[in-house]
Amino acid sequence: MKSVITFGTDGWRAITDKDFTHENVKCAVTAIAKYVYEEFGADKKIIIGYDPRYKADVFAKESAELLSGLGFQVLLSEKIIPTPVLAFQARELNACALMFTASHNPPEYLGLKFIPDYAGPATSDITDTITANLGLDFTSFGTGTIKKVDFAPEYFKHLESLIDFQKIKSHRPKIIFDGLYSATIGYFDKLLNNHGIKFESLHLHHDINFGGGMPEPKPKYLKELISCCNGAVGFANDGDGDRFGVINEKGEYVTPNEIIAILLLHLKKHKNYTGALVKTVGASLMLNILAEKLGVELIETAVGFKHVGAAMRKFNPIIAGEESGGLSIQNHIPEKDGILANLLVLEAMAYENKTLVELQQELKALIGVEFINDRIDKRLENFDEIRPFLDKIRSLKELAGLKVIKTDLTDGVKLFFDDGESWILARPSGTEPLLRIYFETTSKEKMEKLQDALNHQS
Repeated sequence: MKSVITFGTDGWRAITDKDFTHENVKCAVTAIAKYVYEEFGADKKIIIGYDPRYKADVFAKESAELLSGLGFQVLLSEKIIPTPVLAFQARELNACALMFTASHNPPEYLGLKFIPDYAGPATSDITDTITANLGLDFTSFGTGTIKKVDFAPEYFKHLESLIDFQKIKSHRPKIIFDGLYSATIGYFDKLLNNHGIKFESLHLHHDINFGGGMPEPKPKYLKELISCCNGAVGFANDGDGDRFGVINEKGEYVTPNEIIAILLLHLKKHKNYTGALVKTVGASLMLNILAEKLGVELIETAVGFKHVGAAMRKFNPIIAGEESGGLSIQNHIPEKDGILANLLVLEAMAYENKTLVELQQELKALIGVEFINDRIDKRLENFDEIRPFLDKIRSLKELAGLKVIKTDLTDGVKLFFDDGESWILARPSGTEPLLRIYFETTSKEKMEKLQDALNHQS
């Protein structure tokens, strides 16, 4: 049983009714209960939420009954809820949280995230302890309770303290929200409605099969939204609402790197935020250049928001983000929040009284160079092949005619090249024999040469 329950960078995920079974979930939740009791005591509340996936609500209810039977006070969301909304309530209620979601994974998957009371992803030391508890007995310490709760109102109130909705309304942007069948339906759209901000919508209902696609806000799954964004700015989120996808008025996907940069400029200029920029080693050099131009300290972490969130708690930055579509800001929670990200984009446009395309153009002019990124996943036969492959990359002195001038081992192996604008990063996935290889450079020609050269090395 232990072998199939593995907590990766953001929880445990598996195929529903294959490995994500009632027996295994009971085992995982009991291990979490043991951790919470031994770390915080019997009075620690546990809150539980779930996304729109098949059986997510069933597992949430069963876990609430299990935990209350052990003696905990349990607050169970009365409806589908995005991860950032549940995480915010963990902090507000000084509670630990269980979120049943598989985020952007295919529909047949389900997962379990444990969110401690600091409202961010559980760090490795916590998940290691939970993993060590798997299969151990934990007996009841009392009689607990279950209460169903609507967690939305307090979250809405908090976002209204961060976002100038009136400014957005007065700007009157043309907005299209692709619900993408995700957990943010009833949250992002409701916030806009509550403040009289008009928008058009697509796929504004929940579907356990996500319309036959993937709940991932990337171009290949946003084709309908892209086709509609002629003069409109488009927004979407992943299955549990912690990632964002943004389409500009030309129907072009705006990369998370660009969004983080635009929002850093906005928060510093218009909201007077001070502090650092936190980014992962997989995020763009554009952010390094921008931080230097703005006189903002740059802090880099390993890939994964558990590392970003830990840096947020330590440094209280202006903004923190990752290349895969997650960000958060000062005065919010150390967890990625796709609802907040979408609203901040609208606010940045309103304060500048400009389109998103215009904000992108100004950013490119400020940076002075345009970067392009790509990622290739290299599947290996087994875990034993990972270290030799990373050692081979680490030993490289040049690639595609570019000399290696710096090596960063923060997460896997990252090589910087002597043109000052290209790098590659190879890092293991953590949960399967897979290497994720990231590339950044400034032209398609360079990108192809780097990828071809690396293929010849393997």
